[in-house]
Amino acid sequence: MVEIECNDRLGKKIRVKASPRDTIGDFKKLVAAQIGTEARKIVLKKWYKEFKDHITLDDYELHDGMNVELYYR
Repeated sequence: MVEIECNDRLGKKIRVKASPRDTIGDFKKLVAAQIGTEARKIVLKKWYKEFKDHITLDDYELHDGMNVELYYR
């Protein structure tokens, strides 16, 4: 299990635990359950790179303790 911190820069920071084999789409569902919004409205980025839903956390090299930026569509 890895714990990744999501920051929306509007004052909301959450930590989500997931498996490295989970896809970004699965991870968005976990984030959506914690913040109370729909998973399809969430966009996850690191710098200017937007993460695609069908690729795993491990493929993007998202490890324990990393931060990602959380945006809304």
